[in-house]
Amino acid sequence: MHNKLKNDLYKIYKALKKQYGKPEGQWKLWCKRPKTEKEKEQVIIESILTQRANWKNVCYAISNLKAAGLLSIKKIASTPEEKIQTLIRPSGFYKIKAKRLKALCNFIENECGGVEKAQKLSDDILREKLLSLNGIGEETADDILLYAFEKPFFVIDEYTRRLVRKFNLTDNFSYRHLQELFEKGLGKKDYVLYQDYHALIVIDGKGVNNR
Repeated sequence: MHNKLKNDLYKIYKALKKQYGKPEGQWKLWCKRPKTEKEKEQVIIESILTQRANWKNVCYAISNLKAAGLLSIKKIASTPEEKIQTLIRPSGFYKIKAKRLKALCNFIENECGGVEKAQKLSDDILREKLLSLNGIGEETADDILLYAFEKPFFVIDEYTRRLVRKFNLTDNFSYRHLQELFEKGLGKKDYVLYQDYHALIVIDGKGVNNR
């Protein structure tokens, strides 16, 4: 059973890679290796802005933050929430997202001492701390862990579930079960593989090379 699952998962991955090639659009940055500290910070910020938003509107919000000189963890942590709200308004749910961004940036900057120090925390401890923050569930936490901190957590979202249903890989669609299905099924903890695989799943689910 395990060998069949492993073969199925790699067969799907190879087919996606053949069809779409290297992830582009949003994924060009998210799948870039290695990333600079500033690029990691942008991915972290985008992980909040993408919640219930299309990528075009996220780009407007990112442009606003960049123009205001606030596209950084440290700057957002020290900027009044009301100003953040105004700048990220295009991404939708801007009041909720501003609160979440502030909490996340305060945690990384003030509790961890910055992105590089946060990345040095053990995988499970960092995940636990992220999940304790306001508005950060498993999908967002794993987006941050995988794409910014390069930690091997396979991201489960609606596109992953859709693919699992399509290929009848399991009938248990809980987050933890599906995450274990991919991580154990692929046979190795490899953040590079996880990044590209998940990005290609989303690209396929949307039919375009962005999020």
